[in-house]
Amino acid sequence: MTSHNYRHSDKLLPSVKIFHELMPYKVKEILLVSSSYDAFIMEEDGRLAGRIIHEYRGLNLSRPPRLTWVSSAQDALATLKEHQYDILVTMPRLDDMDIFEFGEKIKRVSPDIPIILLTHTTSPMLREMAPQCRSVFDRIYVWRGNTDLLVALIKNVEDRLNVEKDTKTALVRVILLVEDSPLYASSIIPLLYREVVLQTQRVMEESVNEEHRLLRMRARPKILLAETWEEALALYHEYKPFIISVISDIRFPKNGEMDDLAGIEFLRVVKQKTPHIALLNLSSDDSHKEAVLSIPAAFINKNSTALHNKIRNFFMEFLGFGDFIFRLPNGKEVGRARNLKALRKALHTLPNESLLYHAARNDFSIWLMARSEIELAAQLRPLTISDFSGPENIKAYLISCIEKRQKERQKGVVMDFTPEEYDPEGGFTKLGTGSMGGKARGLAFMASLLYGDTSIQKEFPNVDICIPKTFVITTEEFDLFMDQNELKRLSFDTLSDVQIKQYFLKASFSDTLTQALEVFLAHATYPLAVRSSSLMEDSQSQPFAGIYKTYMLPNIHSDFSIRYKGLTDAIKLVFASTYLEAARSFAESTLHRVEEEKMAVIVQQIFGQPYGDYFYPAISGVVHSYNFYPVAHMLPEEGVAHIALGLGKTVMDGGVSLRFSPKHPEFLPGFSSVDEILNNAQRSFYALNLSSSCRTNLVAEDLAMVHLEIDEVTGHYPVSYLCDTYVHEEHRIRPSLRHSGYPVLTFSNILKGKSFPLAEILSRILDVGRKGMGGPVEIEFAVDFSRKKPQKFAILQIRPLILDRNQRPVKITPSEIKEAVCVSDMALGNGWVDDIEDIIFVKPDSFDPGQTIRIAEEIGTINYGLKQTGKSYLLIGFGRWGSADRWLGIPVKWQDISSVKVMVEVNSDKLKATPSQGAHFFHNITSMGISYITIQQHAGGSIDWSWLSGLPVVQEKTYVKHVTSPSGLAIKVDGKNSKAVVLPRRMP
Repeated sequence: MTSHNYRHSDKLLPSVKIFHELMPYKVKEILLVSSSYDAFIMEEDGRLAGRIIHEYRGLNLSRPPRLTWVSSAQDALATLKEHQYDILVTMPRLDDMDIFEFGEKIKRVSPDIPIILLTHTTSPMLREMAPQCRSVFDRIYVWRGNTDLLVALIKNVEDRLNVEKDTKTALVRVILLVEDSPLYASSIIPLLYREVVLQTQRVMEESVNEEHRLLRMRARPKILLAETWEEALALYHEYKPFIISVISDIRFPKNGEMDDLAGIEFLRVVKQKTPHIALLNLSSDDSHKEAVLSIPAAFINKNSTALHNKIRNFFMEFLGFGDFIFRLPNGKEVGRARNLKALRKALHTLPNESLLYHAARNDFSIWLMARSEIELAAQLRPLTISDFSGPENIKAYLISCIEKRQKERQKGVVMDFTPEEYDPEGGFTKLGTGSMGGKARGLAFMASLLYGDTSIQKEFPNVDICIPKTFVITTEEFDLFMDQNELKRLSFDTLSDVQIKQYFLKASFSDTLTQALEVFLAHATYPLAVRSSSLMEDSQSQPFAGIYKTYMLPNIHSDFSIRYKGLTDAIKLVFASTYLEAARSFAESTLHRVEEEKMAVIVQQIFGQPYGDYFYPAISGVVHSYNFYPVAHMLPEEGVAHIALGLGKTVMDGGVSLRFSPKHPEFLPGFSSVDEILNNAQRSFYALNLSSSCRTNLVAEDLAMVHLEIDEVTGHYPVSYLCDTYVHEEHRIRPSLRHSGYPVLTFSNILKGKSFPLAEILSRILDVGRKGMGGPVEIEFAVDFSRKKPQKFAILQIRPLILDRNQRPVKITPSEIKEAVCVSDMALGNGWVDDIEDIIFVKPDSFDPGQTIRIAEEIGTINYGLKQTGKSYLLIGFGRWGSADRWLGIPVKWQDISSVKVMVEVNSDKLKATPSQGAHFFHNITSMGISYITIQQHAGGSIDWSWLSGLPVVQEKTYVKHVTSPSGLAIKVDGKNSKAVVLPRRMP
């Protein structure tokens, strides 16, 4: 923080994406030309190439180049005609050609290839030869057997070729070295590169993941070498905004002649134009020291026996390399910070004297610049101490800037979990090198899209659009868990679900996972959802939606061991769900092998707020890119959303929710009259129970969930905000709950009052997801708002929506409609089925909405028998198939209907529910190619119950009948027009 002005480019600042574009030019092929003797000396029994590879790997550099050796000038010229090389390195002694003649011929044959002369001599003749050599060779170095020099000269060639683009693209920094002596350059340049690379490695330690670490190496400062005044001045002017240091000799050529004080003059010019740049003068004559210090610049004698150590100290003190060392004005050390996180922590307790000392010297900006935190450094550099009212304000500003930078760096990036560097404020963290699974992959992908496109947040400045804090346990830990507990030896087909869970609960985690969970849970003091993320989930072919388990944990017990047991039990049970009956049955139907499945686990912060003993978001829902049941002027491609108050279980399990198109939020099917609103509005919702009875976190399905009646919690802010009032005497619904009457959940404040831009956000997010995934998507989301806190919109999951884009045209004729025993104009799927004889249907005369659970059991029993014989069937019933709400349909699980080929849901006066398309069950059915036919009797659809009842009975139960059509059935589905017929005959 000084009074110096700081110039920097207005272009985009470095990010992980920009790192990919850095250093496009790489040295991949090197041609070495030398006598056999010189080659033998350099190789040292054939180890030169191996030493280069070792140096590259040790410094985490990119793929090392390949070294090709030829022993004569003629061989080199012939080789260059046949193969392209990035660098030519030659020794001065060639038997068949003078070295200068050789250099000139190379320039004629390959004018763009850098030619480097590598000599053994250290005599004064080398400086005398330099002017003649520079006309032919790009650089001259002295070889003393140090492989560091080879690495340095390679990287220096790359720097010269990449510096122009990389500085403009990502504001990469530059160190300018002015040195005309090949001897000193050969010693100093390797040292500079090693210091720069080691510093970059220190910065890499706080990178968020392995990819980020490797890419950060590309953003290291460039080192440019100049040998004359003119060359140095040209480089300085060209890269002036990016230069962080100039290191210069005293004596070097100027205007074609050797100038004994050129270095001092050059440093004065630089200091005058850019006062903040760190300057270092290297001289073999101590008499120049006073003049150098007056510039001011640092001074080091070239002949010092501690030259390398002194240059390293210069990097530490003036360029901010290494730890940040907090000192008092008298030089006493009072603390250290290894990285940004440690710096932020140390600032809280830093003595004011030390703070002011470093602020006045601009040390914070210098240290940040050395760590490639260019934007943050630029933010601090123009400020002065006088810009603040006191030390505490300076501290607060520094801390807030660092916190903001850390959050920005983590957004949209999957960070590797390490116990020592774990940042609880990080958004998305993973443990292990295995796969994150389909669900986590989709969420990570959406995070990258969301945070990569800043225009989304700008469109909705008053809404925080985010991904909840997420910790992913990769499949690597699942494999370890299965192996070390010998669980793969179990025959899961012979075990019940209860037995499988018991085996998994008794098993133990790896030490790595145990330590990670302890560190994570020590910081995670909020409710958690432990969710599955298998390899097969949310895939492009089969979504496996809702097949595996999710466990909700209040995670508020005062005893850490109880919270820890709850979390570990939940993870083990998610692992176990890979082998439970429902998963095995679904995998079998999709031709997947359970043995090939692997489970990752997502531990995610539950989105919402506490309201007394309950915790839930204001709104949860799911939105599709494609509307299977468009109404009136809606178009299928405009999408459809289903929303509900409270946790998303209501929507995803097929409960009562509000359906609307994001493009037409004011048009609500089923809400067109007071009576329809009263019949179709959500009356209850799911919340997480925070009461003492649930604080032990005992893991069982839905144990921590509670079903609340809306009229009993009208004091909760979301309820009062989203509800209107039904006034019985007037038979009308009045806005808000300020009236005397019955609360009705209408969401009118959101959809019609526009107090929250839900429809607009959903349309935008759908567009981003669809473009990103290359097709229709399904997105789960939640909304949270309260009186005091800002409005928030969270994306909880994204998966591809499976649609058959290659539908064969199916034509249904008028005569077929007359002949059909079932007719529908709300059908999903496409094609025709003519290999079904069996029909399972719920008997209309005995149907009882209060017995839907028993009906599901009866269907499951019949399905099991048909499955053994390999037969498929047509299934007909009332309400939503697969609904978890037994009053909206028949709550079958996949294993209850695993052999079904076509499903029909029929409306009934006894049970009224809008057609299903938001639930996990529905998503799986449609993705598997199972035709799903909805029949709205007396509204364009029909079903001939008398024909069904007259078919031969295979078996009959209390509520369900299994019949057969000896002549077979022909089922035609016209997916383009959403029409279907069931014909009592085979297709011709």
